[in-house]
Amino acid sequence: MMKEQHLMAQKMQRTVNKTMKDYGLLNDGDKVLIGISGGKDSLALVQFMAERMKIYKPKFSLFAAHITVTNVPYEADINYLKSFCNSKNVEFIHKTVEFNVSEESNKNICFLCSWYRRKMLFEIAQTLQCNKIALGHHQDDIFETLLMNLMFQGTFSTMPPLLNMQKFPITIIRPLSKLQEKDIQQYSEMMKFKQMHKQCPFQRQSNRAKVRFILEEMKKTSPSLSYSMWAAMENVKQEYLPQLVEQ
Repeated sequence: MMKEQHLMAQKMQRTVNKTMKDYGLLNDGDKVLIGISGGKDSLALVQFMAERMKIYKPKFSLFAAHITVTNVPYEADINYLKSFCNSKNVEFIHKTVEFNVSEESNKNICFLCSWYRRKMLFEIAQTLQCNKIALGHHQDDIFETLLMNLMFQGTFSTMPPLLNMQKFPITIIRPLSKLQEKDIQQYSEMMKFKQMHKQCPFQRQSNRAKVRFILEEMKKTSPSLSYSMWAAMENVKQEYLPQLVEQ
């Protein structure tokens, strides 16, 4: 690895480590299940968390799970994912699920795919007695979700670095929350991560793809948009927002 690339990898690792410390993502004795799709983000997540696992405190253990949705035509190289995880001393689990689109035609296929994969991920975590699930959402994902919720849900909310689930004794963590997608893309090319065989055919049809375009246009107007939006999420001034009065 060239010196410039090595420095970049170190910088990104420090960012991930700082994110985990600042938002309290890890504790001693944690058992963490990584959801690994096979894309660049989840592979980077395995890489960074495996490196963090080498540090003595806090001491935690890692597992990784890939969920194949049999009736959605995209696929990852399972052998590659297993070999990649095992090379990082991370146990790999592979499960399959499917859903009947005709029986749930009132729901978006992207929602169904995500819901069934997430449901299986929770089942695996409970079987392994993992108390945390790590997902590979990066900063751009978080900003896109913020805009989507504003535009389509009428809420000021997004995917936080740490989320304690109400219905399950599991915490969702997102260690890549402060990394930008372009940096992860460059990192994946540098590390020569293998790409998935086929991308999801529905990803360009979703509202998220449209919001991603809007976000890119916003960045052209404000080059420091990423810093400003993150600061805004941590600096919500409720006194300057509409407040309902109890009748």
